[in-house]
Order: sequence, then C-alpha cells, then structure tokens
Amino acid sequence: MNTKSDYLFLKSAFSNEGAFLDNAALIAWLADQNEKVHVRVNRTNFDRLRNWTLNDQNISHETGKFFSIDCINIKTNWGNVSEWEQPIINQPEIGFLGFITKEFKGILHFLVQAKIEPGNVNSVQLSPTLQATRSNYTQVHKGNKPKYLEYFQLAKPQQILLDQLQSEQGARFLRKRNRNIIIKIEEDIQLYDNFVWLTLGQLKTLMNYDNLVNMDTRTVISGIPFGTYEASVIDFFNSFSANKQTDKQQAAFLKSALSKGDEINSIENIISFITNIKSNYDLEITTKPLHDIKDWIIKPDEILHKTSKYFKVIAVDVEIGNREVVSWSQPMIEPAQEGLCAFVCKEINGILHFAVQAKLECGNHDIIELAPTVQCLTGNYRETKENTLPFLDYVLSVENEKIIYNSLQSEEGGRFYKEQNRNMIIIADDEIADELPEKFIWMTLNQLHTFLKFNNYLNIQARSLIAAISFS
Repeated sequence: MNTKSDYLFLKSAFSNEGAFLDNAALIAWLADQNEKVHVRVNRTNFDRLRNWTLNDQNISHETGKFFSIDCINIKTNWGNVSEWEQPIINQPEIGFLGFITKEFKGILHFLVQAKIEPGNVNSVQLSPTLQATRSNYTQVHKGNKPKYLEYFQLAKPQQILLDQLQSEQGARFLRKRNRNIIIKIEEDIQLYDNFVWLTLGQLKTLMNYDNLVNMDTRTVISGIPFGTYEASVIDFFNSFSANKQTDKQQAAFLKSALSKGDEINSIENIISFITNIKSNYDLEITTKPLHDIKDWIIKPDEILHKTSKYFKVIAVDVEIGNREVVSWSQPMIEPAQEGLCAFVCKEINGILHFAVQAKLECGNHDIIELAPTVQCLTGNYRETKENTLPFLDYVLSVENEKIIYNSLQSEEGGRFYKEQNRNMIIIADDEIADELPEKFIWMTLNQLHTFLKFNNYLNIQARSLIAAISFS
C-alpha cells in the first residue's frame, strides 16, 4: 500500500519549478555563493598536517576521531587478482546525511545547502540540509555545531519520511556507512544565507549540470520511494507528456519505477542471485602497518602505487570561510583519472530493465553490492583491452541518441580531492541480448527502489545514477 509520503515525493519529483527560485536564478545564486566565501586549499607534506600524524601504523588524528588512513591486505577468489594491498579510509562513525522538507503551495520542498568541501571540483555544490560525521556534530574539532542538527536529533517518528543506512565507496572506505534521513516539518524555520528550498524535480534537473549536486545529496534522494500503481494510473501520469522522444524515455522510467508484475526476475530470484554469489566468493581483510605496505611508495607529500595508477593519498591545508571550523589540515584521496559509471537499460516484457552487476570491493560490508552495468574507477578504462569488462566497449562506442543521461559527477569532497566520474544512462535495443553475463541480472527501477530500503545492497555509484533519473 502506498503511503502519504510516496505521493508527496512523486508530486515533488514532477515539479520542476519551485516556490522560490527557478533554476536560472539558482545558478546565479550559486555563483554568488562561490564569490562571497573565501576558499584556499594547498597541498602540503604529511609532517606539516596540523593535529595529524603519519606514523608506522597509519595516518591518524590526535584525538583518535574523524578517520584514519590504514593499510589493508585483501585476499579473495574473485577476479584475476587474488591478493593485494592498499591504503583505505577507516571511518567507523555513522554520520548524518539529512534533508529537512516542508510543503509550500502543496509541493514538498527540500532544504538544500550550498556547501564547500576542500576536494570539490567547483567549490560550491548542493548538499543536504545536514552533512556531518559524528566527530563533527559532537564538536571534536571544537567548532560550532552544524546548522539544523537539533531537528534531526529531536525528530519524532511521524516526521521521518526516509531513514536508511547506506554505504560509501567500497574501494576507498572500509565498511563505511551513513544514516540517510529525510524529515518533514510544519513550522517555519530560520533560513540561513547559504540555504535554499528546492523541489525534488529541481534537484533532479540540476543533476544534468556537471559537478553541481554533491554525492551526499544524490545518495539520500536515490532512496526515495514513490510507491506502486496500477497500469491505468501510470498511463494517466504519462498522458500529459507522451509526444516528444525525451518524454517517452521519461515515461519508460516512470513505468519501470511505479509498476510491478512484468519484471523478468522476481525479488526472490534476485535474492537468490545475490545469496549464491556471496556463498561462492570470499573476501578476507586484514590490517597491517602502513609502513609495511607492498607496491606503494610513501613520500613526504603523497602515498602512491608504484605504477602511478589507482589513487594517491595526499595532505592538504584548508581555509573555508563559512564552515564550523574555518581552518584545518587533513589527508585526502586523489584519483589517478576520471572514472566511468553507466547503467545500460533495455525494454523487456514492455518494461524498462537495468543491467545490474554484482561487484566485490574490498571495503564492502558483505562481500558484494549491486553496481551499475559498467563501473571503472581505477586504471585507465579507455586503454582497457576489449572485452576485459562486460559492456565497456559498448558504452564507450554507443550512439548518442541512445544516451539518456551524461554528466560528470563528483565524489564526496570531504575525503576525495577533485574526483569526478562520467555518469551515463543508456537505453539499448536488441544489440544487447536478454541473456546477461555471469554476475549480472536484469532489475526494474521499482525493484532497485525495493532493495534501497535495506542496508548495503546498492553501492554509491548505482545510487548516484538512480538519483539522476527524472520523470518530467
């Protein structure tokens, strides 16, 4: 049975004009936010990091809080490499990623923050109302409390529209999760200078811009449920805009999101698919001293792989004028290259299905998570040999008219230094067979939303793409 919040979310997703700023005015507002805040991010050496220490064991903060850069040894029977070592971010705290929502003129609006992180590609990005680690909101840094924190800490059960634990990047974080939460208020609240009310439809439209909507916003809104409806109701929704080709594509996404009954794999089949893979593959993680790490080089200002591939650990000194603490130092992860994340979709049985892969990453909580059809974050994917990765050659050479979504999206700028990935959604025809390679399965958008209700099923790259899917 659909809930009231399902209707509220769906109505907001169809609303491309908010009660306050249209998208043109919002872009100008963001430019103004960029101009008015002082930002300085400089590379430095590890021994110059304030309150951080690079020792034999790891890189850690003097308080033992925030996060550390550890070394792990990985052993697995998955893939062609059975053992390797790497640095990884160890941040066991569960942080808040949360939106306050409120109805204006009958439409649910999201309170969005223009936030600057030291690793952001373009300084200001659109962030959730609250984006804070436990160390941040318990003021380990001796700075101010994050704005609006008390609304989430004191939220009553009837105010909570969404509440999930979701993972972060499994190749970079060791079993990291955040609390993704959306609450609804009725009262008026103070609106600070760098906050604005936007509809869900506006947020989805803004994801067509490169590096404008941050990763934390994308992960929270990816989990939003829209309910399940009869075919006649879905046809009614789509009857308003079924003439243009782009509208037909959005109608296909809406049908895939809202309907059940024509999918080629049942939920039980998908659970069996996941269970079978988890039962047959192993992931053994052990920590070891950082100074003993194999195949990585520790320099005064960076830790890098001997091949210069994958990523680096770097040190930065930061000043950002409107943060709870305006000056600090920290280690960060810098990518070796731009990544690629793509969903390939196809209409089967009259409903759009997504080719989803089961993907093992060393920081996963439970061996594998469901990932996009193609996910290449390490190595140079354009130099990858043909057929090494399923669907990679297809995605790189697909005709433009089949590309429904194509933008550059940043990873989380609090830990990753200017990391961005090409995000793509493609609707294929019969050139993609119904039978998928091993470790892949067809799922509808409704089924993906079902698994998003539970912990650690869909990885952050899949969630980022799902968040960008628009119905209007």
